[in-house]
Formats: sequence, C-alpha cells, structure tokens
Amino acid sequence: MGRLDDRVAIVTGAGRGIGRATALRLARDGASVVVNDIDAEVAGETVSLIEAEGGTALLHVADTVDMEQAHGLTKAAVDRFGKLDILVNNAGITRDKMFHGMSEETFDFVMDVNLKTGFHTTQAAMPYLREVAKAEIKAQGKVAYNRKIVFTSSVAALMGNPGQYNYTAAKGAIIATTKTLARELGPFGINVNAVAPGFIETRLTAAKTDDSDLGIPEQMRQMSLMLISLGRLGVPEDIANVHAFLVSSDSDFVSGVTIPVTGGQLGGM
Repeated sequence: MGRLDDRVAIVTGAGRGIGRATALRLARDGASVVVNDIDAEVAGETVSLIEAEGGTALLHVADTVDMEQAHGLTKAAVDRFGKLDILVNNAGITRDKMFHGMSEETFDFVMDVNLKTGFHTTQAAMPYLREVAKAEIKAQGKVAYNRKIVFTSSVAALMGNPGQYNYTAAKGAIIATTKTLARELGPFGINVNAVAPGFIETRLTAAKTDDSDLGIPEQMRQMSLMLISLGRLGVPEDIANVHAFLVSSDSDFVSGVTIPVTGGQLGGM
C-alpha cells in the first residue's frame, strides 16, 4: 500500500523538472494525479511515464494565469476522480534582468506565472477542499482526513539573488501567503506549506546560451556548487521527495512552514 492511496492530486507545471518528478512520486505513492502544464507534449510525456509504472494520471492543459482555466482544472480533477485532496502549486518561470534594466512586462510575466497561478488554482480548489471539509465537520464533528496544499518557492527568496527582483518578489510572496493560508485553512484540516529549492538541475538552471531566455551563466553554476556542503547539485527528485512528505499524513501537524531543500547551501539563510 502507498501512503497516498485513494488520494487525488493536482500538480501544476508538471510537464518538466520538479513538477514532473513530483507527479511521478505522488503516483508511486498511490495518488491519482492530474498533470497540468501549458505544454501538451511534455505534460503528455509525464502522463505516459506515470501510466508506464502502473499509476493513474489525467492530462489537463491549462494556463492558470487565467482564473477561468484554473477553475476548469480543478473541475476536471473532480469530474474524473470524484474529489480533490492535494494541490501542488509548482508552475514557475524565470526571466532574469538586473533591476535597473527590468521592464514592467518582464516583472509582470514572472509574477503572473510564479504567484498568480497559485492564487488562481488554490482559490479554484476551495469548493473541493475547504467546503468539503466544512461539510464533514458539520456532519461528524471533524474532517475525514487532512487535505494538503503545497507551494514551490525558492531559496532565492530567502537569500536574495542579483538579477532576480521579479522572481524573488514572487517566491517571497509565496512564503508569506503560505503562512496566511495555513492560518485561514487550518480549522478545516487543510495543511498549507512550501518548499524552497536550492540549486536544482532543471532547464531554469542549465548553462545559459545566447539564444535562450532561460538558464544561468556557467560561472554562476560552478560558484553555486562550491557553496553546497553536500558537494553536489540537487535534482528534481530531491524536491519531489519533500513535496511527497508534505502532502502525506506524515505531515498532518506541519503547517505554515517553508522547508529549504538546498543540500546545506551556505550563506544568507
């Protein structure tokens, strides 16, 4: 038996990297997983990987920067699986630029993808999380089990990072709102937490090339490695493992916290 048997989870940004690793891990733990991304091809690959391992997954392509699409995502989960128990708000992007040269368009884009998506999807999930829990409390005096919301923040929000005013603003807001939602939703047996990844090998941290808006300079990658006491860069599975803990019953008395997953990264935390 898996510790997420009979649970239904949505993972946003699940087409690649941390999102894909998290969707796979939750499925391995027994959850039925709704794989959300704006890129149908990579999201479909995640679904295929889950199904190849005997898991259950639903592909749902939606851009939850739009509230209507966020409602469509949560409704699709409930229409297919009958309920919703877990929401992992993982969608994110970077568009790095030093502050003095950052355009409002670049600022807004990063804030929308990293912060507004979580606001929309979490609010769209309330009828299936908060309202269901409220009905259980009215009927039997307590919830049937704890439901879970997890956000992916970043250690950059805890330390600061040159060239990432937009990104750290969004990820810092996630940490703050995690605490507020934990207070609001705790009475309904809903745990709300965040994970703050350190340097994780994804397309956002790959060596930057001249023809891409993503990635970071190789020199910065090597400097980051020197600051990690465990002596290696992280991989998406390192974050997925912590997501899996936070959405399981093992974390039922953990709420309102942000867990840095950094390999012992030195400086600033």
